[in-house]
Amino acid sequence: MSESNLAVIILAAGAGTRMKSKTPKVLHGLGGLPLVGHVLRTAGQLQPAHTVAVVRHERDRVVEAITALAPDTLIADQDDIPGTGRAVEAGLAALPDDFDGDVVVLSGDVPMLDYLTLQCLIQTHRDDADDLTLLSAIYADPTGFGRIVRDDEGTFASIVEHKDATDAQREITEINAGVYVFTAASARSALAKIGMGNAQGEKYLTDAASVIKDDGGRIAAVAVTDPWLVQGINDRAQLGATARELNRRILEKWMREGVTIVDPDTTIIETNVTIGRDVEIQPGTQLRGATTIGEDAVIGPDTTLVDCEVGDGAIVKRTDATLSVIGAGATVGPWSYLRANSIIGAGAKVGTFVETKNSRLGAGAKVPHLSYVGDAEIGAGSNLGAGSITANYDGVNKHKTVVGENVKIGSDNVLIAPVTVGDGAYSGAGTTIRKDVPAGALALNVAPQRNLEGWVEANRAGTAAAASAASARNASAPAAAASETEPATDASQG
Repeated sequence: MSESNLAVIILAAGAGTRMKSKTPKVLHGLGGLPLVGHVLRTAGQLQPAHTVAVVRHERDRVVEAITALAPDTLIADQDDIPGTGRAVEAGLAALPDDFDGDVVVLSGDVPMLDYLTLQCLIQTHRDDADDLTLLSAIYADPTGFGRIVRDDEGTFASIVEHKDATDAQREITEINAGVYVFTAASARSALAKIGMGNAQGEKYLTDAASVIKDDGGRIAAVAVTDPWLVQGINDRAQLGATARELNRRILEKWMREGVTIVDPDTTIIETNVTIGRDVEIQPGTQLRGATTIGEDAVIGPDTTLVDCEVGDGAIVKRTDATLSVIGAGATVGPWSYLRANSIIGAGAKVGTFVETKNSRLGAGAKVPHLSYVGDAEIGAGSNLGAGSITANYDGVNKHKTVVGENVKIGSDNVLIAPVTVGDGAYSGAGTTIRKDVPAGALALNVAPQRNLEGWVEANRAGTAAAASAASARNASAPAAAASETEPATDASQG
């Protein structure tokens, strides 16, 4: 159920020039989501009646991303008048004319602000009947941030932007976090009165506080105890620092949920990953996207899983896998590569230096080593010998290989698709399978081995191989001659 008297406006119009990037700042990734994706998620947890995103820079790219993440979000375009105050005006204009509830203003580049903090802020705002309630934080180095100015009694007095602050005001360490709860009426009234007479020539949202106070409105600033919650992202150094902190918190959450993480310093787990209890995650592991890990699995070391599903008790080590399913009790790795749509059945094995793509291995099937399985279906209990290849591409189209149940494919086989190998069939080592193999048959390429005596000495004279061959031949010649001249033994003699 949505809260009918609550709206959220997300500011996502800025260019983010300090990122020095072709990508809009709010679309830079953090923990598996773009920055604005974290803000949209938190906003959604409030269940507002309306969510508005205010956009301008790279408008179409930003709108596309926002719509994909939160399709019901309203879009408001900021015009040529600069400043956060103007952005909020655009957001208010996108709300229904009769909306008269509370408006939460969030920044699209403040990704770690959580639902509980906002919920408490909104509740404080309503309990105290404030016209404006804002978040603040204490920073050891407040350079660049707007300062919260309080009177002698500690009551909120004003917000002063860093560039407009006096030397004394710049000594203040309580900063404005850029998170606000307005009554809609107060926001509309105050913003209509704000000018652009400041160092930046912008319409500051922070000036709304002074207007509301001058009009006799109630304002409160509530400090958060965790500065990371209101950490904004302005450059890539801040993005990197926030990524480390977010990852640390994600890891701590999962460890408290019963997951063993052997080396947190080398482990990355993104926001949308889910992990069962008693999972062990070895060093150098990255779990990304919508990856899910079942109970009792062992993942790593040196493993990257992106949008994968891993069943209970599976073991996956030194593996790179994307959009793949690994069944319960299966083993994958070391040094395996699972490309998109690889489905590894329960108890199956994908071993050393094996690549799979768009293929399904049945329960208990094995591809132990040095093989490529693409566009194939391998039946339950079947085994592909070392060096097996499904040749799926004819230069124009991809074709499918089907291997039945309990099939034994010999080492160094090439299965040229489209081809089917029936249940229980075998193939000899070195076989190229071009035609379907009936169930229970043995597939062979029958070609007698020929040994051309003396070929190396005749054709590779002067090489080390020729010298070794000559030496071996000369050494064996006396023994052969002695054997020919030795008298036969009389079997009757004792």
